[in-house]
Amino acid sequence: MEKILYTLDGASFTVGDTILEYSYLLAAILFVIGLKYQSHPETARKGNIWAGAGMLLAMLTTLFLHKNDQGQAIGLINMLIIIGVIVAGSVIGAVIARRVKMTAMPQLVSFYNATGGAASALVAIMEFYNPENKAVLVTLLGIIIGTLTFSGSMIAYGKLDGKVGDIFSPVMKYVNIGMMVILAGLTVMFMVLGPDLPYRNELGILLIALALLYGVLFVMPIGGADMPVVISLLNSFSGIAAALAGFIYHNQAMILGGILVGAAGTILTVLMCRAMNRSLLNVLVGAFGGGGAGPEGKEAGTIKEISLSDAAVLLSYTQKVVIIPGYGLAAAQAQHICSDLDKLLTGKGVEVKYAIHPVAGRMPGHMNVLLAEADVPYDKLIEMDDINPEMPNTDVAIVIGANDVVNPAAYDDPSSPIYGMPIINAHHAKNIIVMKRGMGKGYAAIENYLFYDDKTRMLFGNAKETLQKLVSEIKTL
Repeated sequence: MEKILYTLDGASFTVGDTILEYSYLLAAILFVIGLKYQSHPETARKGNIWAGAGMLLAMLTTLFLHKNDQGQAIGLINMLIIIGVIVAGSVIGAVIARRVKMTAMPQLVSFYNATGGAASALVAIMEFYNPENKAVLVTLLGIIIGTLTFSGSMIAYGKLDGKVGDIFSPVMKYVNIGMMVILAGLTVMFMVLGPDLPYRNELGILLIALALLYGVLFVMPIGGADMPVVISLLNSFSGIAAALAGFIYHNQAMILGGILVGAAGTILTVLMCRAMNRSLLNVLVGAFGGGGAGPEGKEAGTIKEISLSDAAVLLSYTQKVVIIPGYGLAAAQAQHICSDLDKLLTGKGVEVKYAIHPVAGRMPGHMNVLLAEADVPYDKLIEMDDINPEMPNTDVAIVIGANDVVNPAAYDDPSSPIYGMPIINAHHAKNIIVMKRGMGKGYAAIENYLFYDDKTRMLFGNAKETLQKLVSEIKTL
């Protein structure tokens, strides 16, 4: 029998208990260090290693030192099952991570959010039907948040992958409000009546089903241009659900890890909203994207194209170029050839920078990750607020696959859905080259009058192929 070190409020603590609790504290410290490192691209990989070490420590000490209320350790059979599941999950995760394309990274993040929510929901569901469970409110919140995170994240995955459409209907916000009221009402009933609630088990199943449905209805009306905000919000939900699961089992590592994820996701969601000059409530009910047109009576103007040879000459004999990437760059897998263009121009004495909008792409930081993969130096990735003052002195702004984040309607069209949204001021550059496959209106589905600007020249075609031809032209000069 293990020696008792001390007792506190009638509870006995052994050497194993003490080591376990201190391992959770150390794991939490490693989480914080990892999160700090992840705040900068140069140290992000190191941050993953530190945070991963913290999670590994918490898992191992729990596996070998955890005891239930009766003082029993995890049985051999259960331990083998747990280790087997961990190994299988690790192998599957490693295979997915290696095979996934950078363009599909937002979908992968949504899928991981879904699995996190599902895991937390299953913990809460198991405890809901445990007659000895005393953390009723925490359990109910765990079921609701975990379940809606799972279904909402799966819908977000489908929308990002083009498999699920949008529902732009004013009725949806009233439906969602009604769903919230019903879920809140059921929660109050469970809290007030407790075990005496008639049909308690059946109502528990209804609660789970409604939470699943609410997750679907909650994400369906949200427009495509708001998906970075939704991914960030669902990420915070997955952290909150994990923290609630930690409260159920009195597991400090789960609580602290969940709080960190929840807090980081919430802060990032707020920053995303600020980058779009919108409130979170407006994002959730505003259905931004998919329906805007230009202001009535305004003529679009005339499109002016530029040849590859003219573009090559303009870029080769200029002093400062700013590249503004968007999802089109990712979709074409053109980040590496874009980096080649950068190196070629830099070799000719041209100053090249990249203008990064906070919501460019399909998830927060999408463009940073994409360009880092192509070995673009981090000091060339300039955030929107820092690059905008330099745009009037920029000789050529190259917009590659971006649309909404450079749309001047944000400044001069009060009727536009993006009016007031901070954008990268591409229209202030001396010359503008826009690379697009066609005259599509972008993810927010609104007209972009930058394309008709007198300083703008369109270079149509697939971004990767066009950049390859452009690099070849510049090399011949």
